[in-house]
Amino acid sequence: VYRGSVKDFQGFDASQDAEALYNAMKGFGSDKEAILDLITSRSNKQRVEICQAYKSLYGKDLIADLKYELTGKFERLIVSLMRPPAYSDAKEIKDAIAGVGTDEKCLIEILASRTNQEIHDLVAAYKDAYERDLEADIVGDTSGHFKKMLVVLLQGTREDDDVVSEDLVEQDAKDLLEAGELKWGTDEAQFIYILGRRSKQHLRLVFDEYLKISGKPIERSIRGELSGDFEKLMLAVVKCVRSTAEYFAERLYKAMKGLGTRDNTLIRIMVSRSEIDMLDIREVFRTKYEKSLYNMIKEDTSGEYKKALLKLCGGDDDAAGEFFPEAAQVAYRMWELSAVAKVELRGTVQPTEGFNDDGDAQVLRKAMKGLGTDEGAIIEVVTQRSNAQRQQILKAYKAHYGRDLMADLKSELSGSLAKLILGLMLTPAQYDAKQLRKAVEGAGTDESVLIEIMATRNNQEIAAINEAYQEAYHKRLEDDLSSDTSGHFKRILVSLALGNRDEGPENLTQAHEDAKKLADVSSNDSSDSLETRFLSILCTRSYPHLRRVFQEFIKMTNHDVEHAIRKRMSGDVRDAFLAIVRSVKNKPAFFADKLYKSMKGVGTDERTLTRIMISRSEIDLFNIRGEFIDLFDKSLYRMIEKDTSGDYCKALLALCGGED
Repeated sequence: VYRGSVKDFQGFDASQDAEALYNAMKGFGSDKEAILDLITSRSNKQRVEICQAYKSLYGKDLIADLKYELTGKFERLIVSLMRPPAYSDAKEIKDAIAGVGTDEKCLIEILASRTNQEIHDLVAAYKDAYERDLEADIVGDTSGHFKKMLVVLLQGTREDDDVVSEDLVEQDAKDLLEAGELKWGTDEAQFIYILGRRSKQHLRLVFDEYLKISGKPIERSIRGELSGDFEKLMLAVVKCVRSTAEYFAERLYKAMKGLGTRDNTLIRIMVSRSEIDMLDIREVFRTKYEKSLYNMIKEDTSGEYKKALLKLCGGDDDAAGEFFPEAAQVAYRMWELSAVAKVELRGTVQPTEGFNDDGDAQVLRKAMKGLGTDEGAIIEVVTQRSNAQRQQILKAYKAHYGRDLMADLKSELSGSLAKLILGLMLTPAQYDAKQLRKAVEGAGTDESVLIEIMATRNNQEIAAINEAYQEAYHKRLEDDLSSDTSGHFKRILVSLALGNRDEGPENLTQAHEDAKKLADVSSNDSSDSLETRFLSILCTRSYPHLRRVFQEFIKMTNHDVEHAIRKRMSGDVRDAFLAIVRSVKNKPAFFADKLYKSMKGVGTDERTLTRIMISRSEIDLFNIRGEFIDLFDKSLYRMIEKDTSGDYCKALLALCGGED
C-alpha cells in the first residue's frame, strides 16, 4: 500500500508544465503561487521529466532558474523537490560535511533511516555529483566509534526482514547485555555489529528479548553505556528499527517545538518522506503529540514556504476529529512488552547502614543550636535516612533533649526547604493526609492534588492515609472529600478512598466484558451513565486486569482508552480517569510527566515538585528518573539543578540520587 502524500499527477504533460514554469518566472517578479502549486502536485519522477523538457524547450537549466528567481527557505524547499531523492540526500550530506564543523544530526538522520537500496543509490549519486567517494569523505570528517558505525551503515548490507532465527535472537540480546550493562566498560564493537547488520524484524525481537532479560529498554542501556554522537546515532538506529515513522514524527516535532524552527530538518524530512511514509508519520504524530502535523506546520511557518509544506503534508488529521488506528496498535505492542518485563520498582533513598538514631539526633540539635542554622548538616541527615529511620530520630531527639524535633525544625528553617524537610519527617501516610487536607481546606479546592494522590495509591497506602487523616484532623477523609467536591468527581474520590480495589490477576472473559462496557457509548440506558460505567471499572478492578481491559478496548475501537476519555468527558472527571489510566499503564511515567510540567516554562511549581520528590523517594523515584530521560531527553537531576536554587536545590538533588 502506498503511504506517501504526493502522487503521480494524472494527465501529466512535461512540456506543458515546463512552459507553465517558464511563464511563471518570465518578466519582472515571479508567480510563486503558480510555481509551488505545480511542483508540489507532481511526483519526483515527473519533476525530473519537467527538468529535461525545460532544457530541450529553452536550453536552460530549470534548477538554476528557480534558484535565481526564489529566495530563502522557500527556494531551498522547491529546489530540493526537483532533485531525485538520492541526489537530495547526497547534497544534504555534502553540505553536512563541507566547511568548518560537521552537521552530525543530518548524517545520523540520513544514514540511520535509509534502506539498503536508498544507501546504494546515495553512494552512487554522491560519486556522480561530486566525483568523490562518500565513504572516504565521511571517514575524513568523523572519528571513533561514531565513524565506524557510519561506515557499517554506508555498506547498505543490513539483512532482509525475512531473516530471523529464534536462537540468534536470544544470543544477540545476551551479547548486547554482556557488551554493556554486565561489563566494566563497554564493548562497542558488539553494538556496532548487531545494530548495524541484523534485519529490522530480527532486531525488534532482540529488543523485546533484551527488555525481558534486563528489565529495561535497550534505549536506556545505550544512554547509560555510550556517549556523544555515537550514542545519538545508535539511538536513532534503534528508533528507526522500532518505527521509522515514529522517528521522523519525533524529529519533525523537535524541529518545530520551542522557540525558532529548524528549517533545514523540516525541509529535508518533508521532502524525503513525501513519497514514502508521510501518512504513517502523520498518524504517529497525531497520536503522540495530540495535534496534527498539519496544524503544527501551520502555526510554525509562514508565506509560500508554509503553503508548500502543507501541500507536502497532505491532509489535516485534526479536521475529522479522528485519528488512525495503526498508531494505537503500536502503542499496545509496547505495553504488552512492559507487562512481561521484570521491572523492579526502586526508590532512591535506602536505609543507612550502621544507623545510630541518638547520634543523628545530636547532629541535628547541634545544627540548630545557637546563632544561625547549619542547613547542610540537616539536609545530609534527613535526606540520607529512610522514613522508618527518621521516625526513630524523632523519638531519640525527644528522649535526649525533651524537645520536639518537628517544632525545632519549623522554627529554624523557612520557605521551600522547610516544606521539604518537614515533609520528609512525616510518615508517608501522614504526609499524604496533610496534602489532602490542605487541598480541601479553606476557600477553593486543589483538585489536581486530590487526583494525583487518590488515583495513584494502592489499597495499603489508602488504608494508612485514612487512619492518619482521622488521627490528625478528627474527621473522616471520605466526609471531607464528600463535602468539598460534587457530582461524578465526588463519586470517583469516594470510591477510591475506600481502598477496595481488587488485587487479583486478570480475568480474560471479564476483561472483554469490561472493555465492551467502556466502548459502548451508544447505550441509551440513562440510569447507567458513561461516567458511572467508567467508575465501576476503573476504580475497582486490579491493575493487571485493567491493562488487559485497555488492550481489549483498543481491539474493539481502534482507539486508546485515553482518547475516548478525552473526547467524551471534561474537567475534573476527565482528569481523574486519565490519571487512573496512566497510573495503570506506567506509574513512573505518570510522575515523570508531572515533574517535567512542574519545571518547564517560566516559574517552577514547587509544591508539586516537593510533593512528588518526597512521596516517591522510597517507592519508585529511580524508575521515574529512567522514564524522565526516555520521555524528555534530559535528566531529572539536571533539570532540578537548573530550575531551583540554594539549599532547597541541594536537598532535592540529594533525594534524586544520581544524574543519569
